[in-house]
Amino acid sequence: MGDLLQRTTLPGVFPCLGQTVNGAPLAYLDNAATTHIPLAVLDAMSAFEGRHRSNIHRGVHTLSQRATDAFEQARTDLKRFVGAGAAHELVFTSGTTDALNMVANGLAAAGEGPAWLQPGDELVVSGLEHHANLVPWQQAARRTGARLRILRPDAQGRLHVDDLARLLTPRTMVFAVTACANATGERPPYEDLLALASEAGALTVLDAAQAVAHEAPQLMALACDFMAFSGHKMYGPMGTGVLAGRRKSLERLTPLRFGGDMVERVGEQDATFAPLPARLEGGTPNVAGAVGLAGAAAFIEQTGRGAIDAHLRALRAHAANGLAALDGVTVLAPHARGSAIVSFVARSAHPHDLGTLLDERGIAVRTGHHCAQPLLDHLGLGPTTRASFALYNTHEEVERLVAGVAQALEVLR
Repeated sequence: MGDLLQRTTLPGVFPCLGQTVNGAPLAYLDNAATTHIPLAVLDAMSAFEGRHRSNIHRGVHTLSQRATDAFEQARTDLKRFVGAGAAHELVFTSGTTDALNMVANGLAAAGEGPAWLQPGDELVVSGLEHHANLVPWQQAARRTGARLRILRPDAQGRLHVDDLARLLTPRTMVFAVTACANATGERPPYEDLLALASEAGALTVLDAAQAVAHEAPQLMALACDFMAFSGHKMYGPMGTGVLAGRRKSLERLTPLRFGGDMVERVGEQDATFAPLPARLEGGTPNVAGAVGLAGAAAFIEQTGRGAIDAHLRALRAHAANGLAALDGVTVLAPHARGSAIVSFVARSAHPHDLGTLLDERGIAVRTGHHCAQPLLDHLGLGPTTRASFALYNTHEEVERLVAGVAQALEVLR
């Protein structure tokens, strides 16, 4: 593990992390919201912008051809990164939210025929979800007359396969679940849940935003029709993301963004759409972002997914144990082992106050509902404090976090 840290914390590898905040070295523990970006990824994007910047697919000149090659190579590299096979396709998006909206709205919208979702159909969404994997399905149900059902977690925030089995019916058309709950760090048995829903005939949707940076799900091994993730959660650029999935499932989606490069033929009164993935990528894409996203995937692979995963599990366990030992602190999902997230509540201390006092010591955490208010309501909780780890974090920073929380609680009491 020392080798991993040596390779990733050298000066210049992550330029933003070398600064001080409020007179203390920055301990950045808000990685579930956004990870930092390594110099290698910045350099790859800068090289594209400096030498190859041009619009793609439609030009015959050299720079356009270079840009097209870079964009399509990024697609190929990312398909390999997520284990997409010949039956899969990869669509570039602006992030997980964009990708999940593309699926929900694409199934709910009428295109050349009626919408795929119809009145009386059922959508099952897990109760662990970020709002981005809940609100689009709420809207899809409202627009189509489908019924939204929730796979609720137990009192400890865990999902159970038997509970899903009881929810599934012949009318279940979609099942959506996260690979890791961003509000608690719970890692549900999504492999078994997806398989069960798929066997029942439902399209399956996986939000992989919190797993892609260290435990990237492999599509070939999953009963998964659609998988979404974001670049800024995996050491890549903001405003980039991916919707990957089975080609036959992606073809069910009604295109929602019309214009250049997504059409095959256009007449005055009608148009026909291009094949995948172009039909879902209308307009000029973020080519430099795609290059940076592929560079981030390469950085993860070069560092070693197994080494990253082991390091993050150790940091999570260290933090969960240290925080739980503090008087009045309750750690959410203390049993969770497969994530890099620790959320907690402290008796008589508001999370915003804790976050502010930690920031005074140079420790960055996230406070609030974490875009998962229904889950926290279900667990009988209000806002929480969340620390989340990346490959550049250290056990010394965990010790600073625990000590900082202890001191903040003394101040607030």
